Amino acid sequence: MIKFLDLQKVTAKYADEIHEAVSRVVNSGWYLQGEETKKFEADYADYIGTEYTVGCGNGLDALIWIFRAYVEMGVMRPGDEVIVPANTFIASIHAITENGLKPVLVEPSLTTYQIDDSRIEEAITSKTKAILIVHLYGQCAYTEKIGELCKKYGLKLVEDNAQAHGCKFKGHHTGSLGDAAGHSFYPGKNLGAFGDAGAVTTDDEELAKVVRAVANYGSQRKYVFKYKGRNSRLDEIQAAVLDVKLKHLDEDVAIRKQVAKYYIDYIKNPRIITPVVKDWDAHVFHIFTIRCEQRDALQQYLTENGIQTVIHYPIPPHKQECYKEWNNLSFPITEKIHQEELSLPMSPVMEEEEVKAVVEALNKWR
Repeated sequence: MIKFLDLQKVTAKYADEIHEAVSRVVNSGWYLQGEETKKFEADYADYIGTEYTVGCGNGLDALIWIFRAYVEMGVMRPGDEVIVPANTFIASIHAITENGLKPVLVEPSLTTYQIDDSRIEEAITSKTKAILIVHLYGQCAYTEKIGELCKKYGLKLVEDNAQAHGCKFKGHHTGSLGDAAGHSFYPGKNLGAFGDAGAVTTDDEELAKVVRAVANYGSQRKYVFKYKGRNSRLDEIQAAVLDVKLKHLDEDVAIRKQVAKYYIDYIKNPRIITPVVKDWDAHVFHIFTIRCEQRDALQQYLTENGIQTVIHYPIPPHKQECYKEWNNLSFPITEKIHQEELSLPMSPVMEEEEVKAVVEALNKWR
């Protein structure tokens, strides 16, 4: 069986360093809000290229706290609108609605699967306060046109960087391109923890302070509560593990790109559409997605041939029951992507023979 992602092998790659880091935390007797978290936050901010990193419980919380902070700061208020791609994972939408804000869905490009910047301006209204771009599948969603629209209309630019650790736009890491960014360190991510973990990156000192407070019961000083906050903190073990893996992130991403290049160069089946990559710095292949009109039949065939695949994602946000008020809306490009998308095995521990076997199976499929 060729696994979609072999987390045991990923962990084993740096096992000695990870065991040392975890043992250090265990032996310290300090498990929350300690030196390991401070070190990772500083190292990650340096890597991303921002002044601040604030660790939190998971990637969804990271996005929630960004919008919550903007509400607390008076930058946004309930009912304000946030433009977001229609084909994103549900967390991007939840973060907006959790704060009483209104998501405005915009179709993606069928070539890049990222938000179509030519469709954004027509969605802007007097109530629009931000654009949330999602670096879906590990590809940079930022464009200069999006930056210009934010300046023109005075909008905040928020990045969902959950899938794009290590990705760049003209030499700058995603997560540093906008006003703030949410990051997920779910175990399967390019930079993955040993459980749930997340972070916010920003250059905005006030935003960073508010995010840290609302994620710590609303407190900036012990037993003094400025906000009605929640508990969402990055723990010391996760921080220590992430700091080890951060040192190896770029080399792991380089291997992902080698796998992706082989897929793109050698998948020749005309029924299969592979990603279009114009800038190899701007894609880190958290997910290697193909499209096929007979997606379900192809997935079954690959399963029968011992190849695990995943569908990201079978049901788009506007067709989910939790947003039933949108169920009658039509986003044909988004729906086409969700009906045809299939994710192939992709990781920094794939063997060359496994990659070749996937390609061979795809080329034989009729």
